[in-house]
Amino acid sequence: MRLWKFIHSKISQNKTVYLLTVLQHKGSSPGRQGFKMAVADDTEICGSIGGGLMEFNLVELSKELLQKKEATVFCKHQIHRGFIEDGSGMICSGEQTVIFNPLNTSHILTIEKILDTYTNTKSGVLSLSPTAFDYVTNDELSTIFSHTHNSKTDWSYKEFINKKDIVYIIGAGHVGLATSKLLKQIGFKVIVYDNRENLNTFEENSYADKKQVIDFKAIANSIEEGSNVYVAIMTYGFKGDKIVLSALLDKKLKFLGVLGSKAKLKIMFDVLAKEGYDQNLLDKVYAPIGISIKSKTPEEIAVSVAAQLIKVKNTE
Repeated sequence: MRLWKFIHSKISQNKTVYLLTVLQHKGSSPGRQGFKMAVADDTEICGSIGGGLMEFNLVELSKELLQKKEATVFCKHQIHRGFIEDGSGMICSGEQTVIFNPLNTSHILTIEKILDTYTNTKSGVLSLSPTAFDYVTNDELSTIFSHTHNSKTDWSYKEFINKKDIVYIIGAGHVGLATSKLLKQIGFKVIVYDNRENLNTFEENSYADKKQVIDFKAIANSIEEGSNVYVAIMTYGFKGDKIVLSALLDKKLKFLGVLGSKAKLKIMFDVLAKEGYDQNLLDKVYAPIGISIKSKTPEEIAVSVAAQLIKVKNTE
């Protein structure tokens, strides 16, 4: 959203802005599909398409074209294997293709539609091509990105925007507080629930987008389903964990995990199995939650949980 606000501010001042978007990438390219940055004709920039010498050179190219009033739509292929044809000068291997879209006051309504999507938690599809810069609210794609690239003049790019990743943290203790802070920093919408009144770590949590004291027996009514929804159960005890997990097992979620020792979790899962809960659903739960890094402090546990959620988000 910060990028689009930057673009809107500049074009509202009657400035021209180059929007640089990574159309596609291969290998270990520093710029990944969907990475964006904006370069204004007053030389201010926002965002990143991967950094390094490659980004510096493309920013300088953008500034030069803007100053010469020669800004046009085009795409530029970059190969990260030194100074060869189409070479970026970088030697990290991989490749990426970058779209250059000049934006001005004629695009302000489209930018405002994108900003409205973020503000009102909607979604939509951004479409780029040699002849189009368009955004359709409430449209969908089956994947986040879709593209074609047949030549420098025959390409297209579509992106499903603002399918916000939401994490529900069930348990507002010290680990819940540390996890809220870190997940908010990396872009998740964070919702925290607890069943305890006047909890100091609940009151101190200024990172959550929403926090609420609820009855865990009614937790299912407070968790939405979706391929962008993550749930991290970290209540203060066995009873709370069991109530919440049993209520959410059949929810359609991207991620469902429980914090705790292997011994405690084995007992809980054995009890749930004996009570008739589907073993296939139990087997899909991430337990213990988090990447194994021998974490001990709340902050270290938060890192392990965040790492696992990032891995699931980016690979599954």
